[in-house]
Amino acid sequence: MFEQLNVSVAVIAALKEQGITEPMSIQEKTIPSIYQGKDVVGISRTGSGKTLAFAVPLLDKAVKGQGVQSLILAPTRELANQISNEMRKWSKNLKLSIATVFGGVGFEPQVDAIEEAEIVVGTPGRILDHLGRNSLKLSRLKSLVLDEADKMVEMGFIEDIERILRQSNPEKQIILFGATISNEIDYLKDKYMDDVVTMEDELQVKKDLLKQYYYNCQLHEKFSLLVHLLKKEKTGRVIIFCSKISTVDLLHRNLKNQGIKCETIHGRMSQNKRLLAIDRFNKDKNEILIASAVASRGLDIQDVTHVFNYDLAKDPQEYIHRIGRTARAGESGKAITLLARPDFEAFEAILKRYPVEVEEIPPEPFAKLRFEVQRNNSFRTDHQRSFRSSGMNRSYSHSRRPFSNRNSEGTAAYGSNFSRKEGFGYRN
Repeated sequence: MFEQLNVSVAVIAALKEQGITEPMSIQEKTIPSIYQGKDVVGISRTGSGKTLAFAVPLLDKAVKGQGVQSLILAPTRELANQISNEMRKWSKNLKLSIATVFGGVGFEPQVDAIEEAEIVVGTPGRILDHLGRNSLKLSRLKSLVLDEADKMVEMGFIEDIERILRQSNPEKQIILFGATISNEIDYLKDKYMDDVVTMEDELQVKKDLLKQYYYNCQLHEKFSLLVHLLKKEKTGRVIIFCSKISTVDLLHRNLKNQGIKCETIHGRMSQNKRLLAIDRFNKDKNEILIASAVASRGLDIQDVTHVFNYDLAKDPQEYIHRIGRTARAGESGKAITLLARPDFEAFEAILKRYPVEVEEIPPEPFAKLRFEVQRNNSFRTDHQRSFRSSGMNRSYSHSRRPFSNRNSEGTAAYGSNFSRKEGFGYRN
C-alpha cells in the first residue's frame, strides 16, 4: 500500500483517481530511499513503473513558490511530455507547477513556464540552452533525475548530462533510472553520486503473461507472413517494430495497399506528427502502429496486446525494450519475431544475453503477396529484389531453422549458457 511508503494523502487520492492503488516492485524498492534524500540507482525494465517511483516523492517534497526544486532529464521529447503529463495528474491536489522544455518548439513560452515551476522536465540539449541564457537556475536544486539514463548515454548525451550536473547545486540528490547498467552509468554513479542505494528489478516480464514466439521464414516472405498473422490474430492492438526508418515507411505503404489501417512513428517525424500518431493509436482499439526504436522505450502507448519484430536491431537490449511494450499492468501479451537469415546473428546475441523463453511456431501456409519497393519512380516486388540481391533460386520448399535445440515442450529456452554449437545449427 502507498500509505506504508509514507506517500501523502493528497497524492494517494490522485493516484486512486487514475486507478493506481498498489505500488509496483520498483516503486516499493526505491520510494522510501528517495523520500529520505538518498542518491538512488533504479534498474528495471520498460513499463515497470519507474516514472511513478521517482515522481511521487519529488511531488510530495516540493514546496509551492520556492522555485525549481527538481529537474528531470529524459532522452526524448515524447518521454519528457509523458512524464510531465503524468506528474500533473498525480499532483492535482498539490497545486504545483511543472514545466516541460524541449527543442523544436518556442523558447519564450518555456521561459515563462520555468519562472512559475517547482519541477522542470526536459531534454538535455534544451536544458543547456536555458542554463546558457540564465532562464533556468539550478543553484537551489534539491533533486536531479536521469530517466532512461542508459538511453541518454546511448544517444550521446553523456557530456550534456555532465555539464548539467556541474552547473547545479552540488548538494543535490541524484536519482538515476534505466533498464541496464553500462560502464558509462557506472562512471556517472562513481563520479557524481554519494552513498548510492542501488535497486534492481527483474528485467524479464512474467512468463505466464508474455508469450514469445518466432517464425522462421525466407526474407522475401516476411511481408506475406506478417499480413497472414495480423489477420490470424484478429483482435488486439499491435506494434510492429522495424530497425530502419525506410522499412517503417515501406511497410506502412504496403499494409495500406492490403487495406490494413495503420499508423507510423519514427525519429524523422516532427514532434507534432509523432504525438498525433500516438494519440490516434491510443484512441483506436484496433489500431496498428509501425515503429522504429523511438517507440520501444518510454512513450505513453497503452494496452498493446501484440508486438511484432519485423526485423531485429543489432543491440540485444532493444529486443527487451520492444517486447516490454506488451504484457503490462497484469495483462497478457504476445511477442512474435519474424526471423530470416539477416536476423540470425542478432537473435543469437539476444539468447546469449537474456534468459528469454521463445517458442518456434512451425511453418504454415499463407498467401504470397506483392511487396512494392519504390526505386527510380518504378515499383518492383520484394520477390524480385530478393532474387537479385541474394542470388536465391526459386525453390522455397525448405526454410532455414537456426534454433533446433528444443526442450520437451518445443521451447527454445536458452540463457547465458547458449552456444553456437548447441543451438545454431542450420538445417536445409
